[in-house]
Amino acid sequence: MATSSRIRQFFFPSLTPRFLLRVALVAIGSYLFFGYICTPLRIEGYSMEPTYHNGGINFCWRLQYLFSEPQRGDIVLVRLAGSRVMLLKRVVALEGEEVAFHNGKLVVGGTEISEPYVQYPCDWELSPRQVAPGNVYVVGDNRSEPLERHYFGQVSLERIVGGPLW
Repeated sequence: MATSSRIRQFFFPSLTPRFLLRVALVAIGSYLFFGYICTPLRIEGYSMEPTYHNGGINFCWRLQYLFSEPQRGDIVLVRLAGSRVMLLKRVVALEGEEVAFHNGKLVVGGTEISEPYVQYPCDWELSPRQVAPGNVYVVGDNRSEPLERHYFGQVSLERIVGGPLW
């Protein structure tokens, strides 16, 4: 078979039943994988700077917490409204723990927690609060904004969709 004929066959294949079945299976598999297992997402906002940047592209790996629960330090996607609006946040405290912020430092169970991923200084003050059963406490990495301008707090484990792929 000549090279030009092979190239033509590659770009314009014969529409045999076998070929059409293969195309249908690839389309269905792609729809299921990217729709329910590894959902593409666009990061909007600066709450996770410098870990994740505004306008970045990533994937939500929905199987990440299928057999386990999030741990302190994990980055999770939290379903905010419906299935399309999600927040990207870091887990800082687990159920039953007491969490607070003093002079911009995270305090869990009375112990100051080292957070090397927080690059920008802050002066947050938040009185101690207990994380309820079945919840985790989440907050963004960019703490340079005033406390009042952030979405953070207790989140039910049922609202955690998964984690970013990278």
